[in-house]
Amino acid sequence: MIFDTHCHYNDKKFDEDRMEVLAGLCEAGVEKAVNVSASWRDLTQTLELVKEVPFLYGAVGIHPDHVGELNETRFAELRTFCHREKIVAVGEIGLDYHWDVEPRTVQKEWFIRQLHLASEEGLPVVIHSRDAAQDTFDIMKKEHAKTTGGIIHCFSASAELAREYVKLGYYIGVGGVVTFKNSRVLKEVVRSVPISSIVVETDCPYLAPAPYRGKRNSSAWLPLVIEEIARIKDMPSKEVEEITYENAMKLYHLV
Repeated sequence: MIFDTHCHYNDKKFDEDRMEVLAGLCEAGVEKAVNVSASWRDLTQTLELVKEVPFLYGAVGIHPDHVGELNETRFAELRTFCHREKIVAVGEIGLDYHWDVEPRTVQKEWFIRQLHLASEEGLPVVIHSRDAAQDTFDIMKKEHAKTTGGIIHCFSASAELAREYVKLGYYIGVGGVVTFKNSRVLKEVVRSVPISSIVVETDCPYLAPAPYRGKRNSSAWLPLVIEEIARIKDMPSKEVEEITYENAMKLYHLV
């Protein structure tokens, strides 16, 4: 049983065959997946998609590139969405200093407010951090640590920082990047973090694993990620699959 903890099946790249792709995931061993919001449009689409697909759950939140879409009215509405059936997290939220679409002060303000929202509503968080590792960690430690937990999505920082996040009660999200030949740092993260603190994800349609790098990603390719984690940790693939599934179930309060 495989649990994809982070996907975007509402993305336009699935417009032509979305339901066909989703229907085929069970054959690949994917039992559950969480569709994660980024923009306000994503959020509304996610709310509808989880109604249609039995094994799909949702995360509601606004990505740092889109926090300009938030205002007090929408923030109040976001809180109500946290109570919807099958909504299991607030995300993806965080900081993105790579694109700097929104001013960093604005990113930080809405990041902190969404962290507080998650704590108040008893939901874990899905964290996006790009080229902002230290600021993200400092805010997480001050504003959210040891409350409702969550995932540091598409982890790209050091093994040392990963261990610090684990100490604060967070899971490390590992996806297709771990299969890339040049992913030395992420492989070291996987090696040094306990398997009890790792979950698998796709970020599909992005970040497809080798040998499909550059193609549209799918949860059906997660066995390749699991196999690479198993190789790095010298564990049976089946054991990695089972443990990461249970980790995700605990994280999203589905057990």
